[in-house]
Amino acid sequence: MLSVISPAKTLDFETPPTTEQVTQPDFLKHSQALITILRDYSPQQISELMGISDKLAGLNAARFEEWRPPFTLSNAKPAAQAFQGDVYTGLQAESFSEAENRYAQSHLRILSGLYGLLRPLDLIQAYRLEMGTKLPNSAGKDLYAYWKPILAPALNEAIAESGSNVLVNLASNEYFKAVDTKQLNARIITPVFKDEKNGTFKIISFYAKKARGLMSAWLIQEQVNDPDELKAFDVAGYRLDASASQGDTFVFTRKEADR
Repeated sequence: MLSVISPAKTLDFETPPTTEQVTQPDFLKHSQALITILRDYSPQQISELMGISDKLAGLNAARFEEWRPPFTLSNAKPAAQAFQGDVYTGLQAESFSEAENRYAQSHLRILSGLYGLLRPLDLIQAYRLEMGTKLPNSAGKDLYAYWKPILAPALNEAIAESGSNVLVNLASNEYFKAVDTKQLNARIITPVFKDEKNGTFKIISFYAKKARGLMSAWLIQEQVNDPDELKAFDVAGYRLDASASQGDTFVFTRKEADR
């Protein structure tokens, strides 16, 4: 099976990577075209475009200016270890063995507003460009128009490589909207994670994001390749709730006492 996750706003380029097995992103020419557009934006325009502070806008204007291939371990970092945040706290890619890194390369993808689609060991340089950004470009008014024709064919190739026609969607709605699901040659399974609060099970963003990372890591470490095996996920207190699950939406719940 192939799983997909979202990137993170928080980045860590200070901690050295724990592997030297690295690859180059497949769509660097597309990324370069976006960088060229963004370099024409002033920090104030970047602030307005992204809805971020002047300080963050200045930081990212500098990142766009400094961004340039070739990517090496001296100026870039493997994506799964560069991204931080709740999903990546659950994933803990820095703890993967080399065998797990190799398996992840053909079974995990990261959607990205700048890089399109990344393998875990693809080198990236620092950036901020969320998929929902309304950045006019050669393909249309936003990044959805830019990436949608590209992502489905790339995912179909990765799905075929994974050895199963199942895609496990562990990405956020903002990012998965960039995928033209009608063009996918796959059964799409969407896990949903709910935590108990005051006696009711609901999606709590912090916990749900971390759970997506936990499941991504579990799929890699257990080499899960069958949808029925996916239902056995029981990490960090989560269990399948068969009565709440419908079709290919698998609902996993966790009691408050198990957190």
